[in-house]
Amino acid sequence: MSRWPGTVVLAARIGASAGGQGMVWLVTYPAADTQDLVGQGVRLELLTEAHVPALVRAANVDRSSYTFTRVPEDEPSMSTFVSALTKERAEGTCVPFAIVSTQDGLVVGTTRFLDLQFWPLPGDTNARPFPSVAEIGGTWLTAPSQGNGTNREVKLLMLDHAFDVWGAWRIRFQTDARNKRSRTALESLGARHEGVQRAHKLASDGTVRDTAWYSILRSEWPAARWRMTQRTRQQDP
Repeated sequence: MSRWPGTVVLAARIGASAGGQGMVWLVTYPAADTQDLVGQGVRLELLTEAHVPALVRAANVDRSSYTFTRVPEDEPSMSTFVSALTKERAEGTCVPFAIVSTQDGLVVGTTRFLDLQFWPLPGDTNARPFPSVAEIGGTWLTAPSQGNGTNREVKLLMLDHAFDVWGAWRIRFQTDARNKRSRTALESLGARHEGVQRAHKLASDGTVRDTAWYSILRSEWPAARWRMTQRTRQQDP
């Protein structure tokens, strides 16, 4: 199995019934997908161990806004966090980024693509080179980077990549159902609320949380993107 940068090759068994063999496809990520995503105010750099010190500094600017988010606080825990994500990236199961301000070069948070899925369609003889669907999540931003358009630009860069480069069918999002700020932000992106999954998993505060699910389909993206770009000069909700 090759590793990023370059290509990642995964063996995926498709259509296997209980006890059956199914068909083995090789899923290959081209090297072009290792590029950073660059916007006007933010740059999404592929996450590496080199980002750990800057992430620790960012995580401790003001921790009062991380009520619904797990954000490592010190260097050992941040290093563990980054190591786990870079391992998942090497295995082809997520694409994590450090969020960097283009104004001053400071790291202001993290985000990632996760739960990458590859769907075989009727008549396909080869596996898709890119995910059919994915989730955008694991996003946290420093307090000064909240409410100033950073989150919207991060999502715009990632959604552009997912729909225009990958050709994805759907991108989904999840958030703690109690997190009104996050839910308002997702709805402002044009994401459609799909429902609430009750008692879904443990929350960052140790309680059992209900999860609100949202998504954007490929067919919905042009209109959603237009609305997002019209709001680039407005503050995030």
